[in-house]
Amino acid sequence: MTENEIAKVIVDAAFKIHTKLGPGLLESVYEALLAYELKQRGLLVVRQQSIPVIYETVQLEEGFRADLIVEGKVIVELKSVEVIAPVHKKQVLTYLRLTNLKLGLLINFGEALIKDGISRIANGL
Repeated sequence: MTENEIAKVIVDAAFKIHTKLGPGLLESVYEALLAYELKQRGLLVVRQQSIPVIYETVQLEEGFRADLIVEGKVIVELKSVEVIAPVHKKQVLTYLRLTNLKLGLLINFGEALIKDGISRIANGL
């Protein structure tokens, strides 16, 4: 599957979860449910994967933890907040650059309408 095909499945799964449960739960709940839903759809999902950061001659084994990495191609950063800040999108772009992945989705389950809470961030895609 391409990054775009994977993203469509992720967005559909997020929509299903948000429609059934609505906003207001902890981010960790949405993360577990989205991982479950994507696995049910046959996708490989890794939760909370530690990603090293290399800076000059220093390597930090745990530079950050990706909420979800789907099929080894798409990073999903989840939030459950009232408003996404500009830094959140920059955060996803930095994650993409550090992993050499091309597509990230920032999904805020705190929005009243999930379609308003989904941002697509591309890194050379």
